[in-house]
Amino acid sequence: MRNIYSITPFTLLDYPGYPACIIWFAGCNMRCSYCYNPDIVLGKGRLTYAGALDFLRSRRGLLEGVVLSGGECLLHTSVLEFASRVKDLGFLIKVDTNGSRPDVLKALVEESLADYVSLDFKALPDREIAVTGGEYFEDFSKCLNLLLDGSVTFEVRTTVHSGLLQSHDLLRMSFFLAQKGYSGVYYLQKFQRNVLTLGEPGPDREGIDLAALEASPLSIQIRG
Repeated sequence: MRNIYSITPFTLLDYPGYPACIIWFAGCNMRCSYCYNPDIVLGKGRLTYAGALDFLRSRRGLLEGVVLSGGECLLHTSVLEFASRVKDLGFLIKVDTNGSRPDVLKALVEESLADYVSLDFKALPDREIAVTGGEYFEDFSKCLNLLLDGSVTFEVRTTVHSGLLQSHDLLRMSFFLAQKGYSGVYYLQKFQRNVLTLGEPGPDREGIDLAALEASPLSIQIRG
């Protein structure tokens, strides 16, 4: 089955503390206009699981981690079988997810197939349709609760485009996370300028106003 769009053979940035590769899964259920992977979101799979596993076998002893990303990797229910095979090869697994598939994430966690999770917090309900094109907050909340109740290391991150989320939105989002019991770092990722995006997010005039976020109950770090 060709679910994989491509493989980034080496990264020191995407799996904290480990040399890793990135497995990019084709397809996504969200339509975030700022997305810089439109070819992956709208594209078809090019690689089979067997081909990806052959690649990983050739990287044993060189890499320690495998990042499952996309698109949205958890759209593919067969990702469970693939992750199991990856673990059998001795790799750690990091999952990047938009938080829309809590049942698949739950299965990965219960079967000890995820060692680290990056959970995208797109927006609160009043802004999620503008950001994602759909309603996914309930599923995101289930994913957050699952991770808060479990033992898997995870982080929460938000991509910021001021035309879609402004500083007061981010502050509200940080308070929501704290009220739910999240005490980790809240990562904000800057919108990538000068790249082809999935839609037309408009001008990013404000950027991230750090002073406005000083009232956050969480530690906030900027990436990108």
